[in-house]
Amino acid sequence: MKGWHAHAEAQRRLLESYRTIPAGARVRLAKKTSNLFRPRADHTVPGLDVSGLDGVIAIDLVAGTADVQGICTYEQLVAETLPHGLIPYVVPQLRTITLGGAVTGLGIESTSFRNGLPHESVLEMDILTGSGEIVTATPDGEHADLFEAFPNSYGSLGYATRLRIRLEQVPPFVRLRHVRMADAAAAVRAIESITLSGEWHGERVDGLDGTAFTPDEIYLTLATFTDSLSSTRQTVSDYTGQQVYYRSIQQRETDALTMNDYIWRWDTDWFWCSGAFGAQTPWIRRLWPARYRRSDVFHKIVGLDEKLGIVKTLDRIKKIPGRERVIQDIEVPLAKVPEFLEWFDAEVGMRPVWLCPLRTTRRWPAYPLEPGEIYVNAGFWGTVEVPADSPPGLVNRRVEDAVHAMGGHKSLYSEAFYDQETFDQMYGGEVLAAVRRRYDPESRLSTLYEKAVRNS
Repeated sequence: MKGWHAHAEAQRRLLESYRTIPAGARVRLAKKTSNLFRPRADHTVPGLDVSGLDGVIAIDLVAGTADVQGICTYEQLVAETLPHGLIPYVVPQLRTITLGGAVTGLGIESTSFRNGLPHESVLEMDILTGSGEIVTATPDGEHADLFEAFPNSYGSLGYATRLRIRLEQVPPFVRLRHVRMADAAAAVRAIESITLSGEWHGERVDGLDGTAFTPDEIYLTLATFTDSLSSTRQTVSDYTGQQVYYRSIQQRETDALTMNDYIWRWDTDWFWCSGAFGAQTPWIRRLWPARYRRSDVFHKIVGLDEKLGIVKTLDRIKKIPGRERVIQDIEVPLAKVPEFLEWFDAEVGMRPVWLCPLRTTRRWPAYPLEPGEIYVNAGFWGTVEVPADSPPGLVNRRVEDAVHAMGGHKSLYSEAFYDQETFDQMYGGEVLAAVRRRYDPESRLSTLYEKAVRNS
């Protein structure tokens, strides 16, 4: 636990580092790790010192809240709260996602069908603005405009140094049911029923996500949080060893995990993406230390390949003309899920696809989903072969157009290719501009369009 004194000292160093950045130079974080999948411009100007803003400040067990620093990872946050039987309302899938990153860049997980997105359980935030001030933003205070516009702003409005969030009481275990759906339409009906009723066939559902392996092999995984497994005589599974979690979805109708293992079930194999590195091959897996089977390690391997060009070399040997990275999370209205998956199979052809339902409580300007309406996040991560003369982002542009036509949005952690007019219409351009004029009048921070599309 960091404590308030350490937090005050970290904020002092942060403000000092802001003052060392030359006037007129763009302000950015000096952050070594990232869960973004888009190129970023090289910077010669030093970034903000956030080295001391990576922990939990305090937990209020009576109020069920935590004060957390902006660069604190969810791995660290859960390690502090779970011994008290508490977790954040939504814990994104990957260990090294930070709380500030999930709020300013959106996050999602299986509790989102009932708890929304991570920013919806935030009570207040301290935010370093582009003008070099730290202000406390709340839903109804002096800086309510900043609080409302901050989600999905990706640092274009400032950086959260402290967030006070609600915590949810949870038991030690999770029972899972992997329910196979006849098709996408059946999955849609089941998602609607579970989201509206909170149960399936009379049993409470606390977590809900899905895995679409093929058009006719779609599973919904229903999680029920429980104090004991004795009534079902189940033993907990361990997918940090030789077994791979996503394969169990096809192999088991029921399962059980500890709460901690359920929270990080997708991280060990980066959903299914670890297969690209051989980490799911039994003999390689036995030799690959478990502590290195985690998403941040795989992310570093991808970065190393981008520097060394190993995949490009192998593609030349295999005479593959071109390859495009398609790493995206999108949201479409629930009714559009069958249409999207049909389009996706025809135009992209990548499986599995992760499905995660969500509902928001209010309309957030920079990611304007309709409050109360059920959406489904579809996540797909990999590469596709393209012709050698393909324009940059050919497949990703098609995804953007299709999602937009279906009344959806896509997350901005990966490459984006929108023109500015369309982008501003989709992501609250007018609202963000007004907030920037108040809190960043000298444009020390890059705009959201510059960050998400121009990669500046």
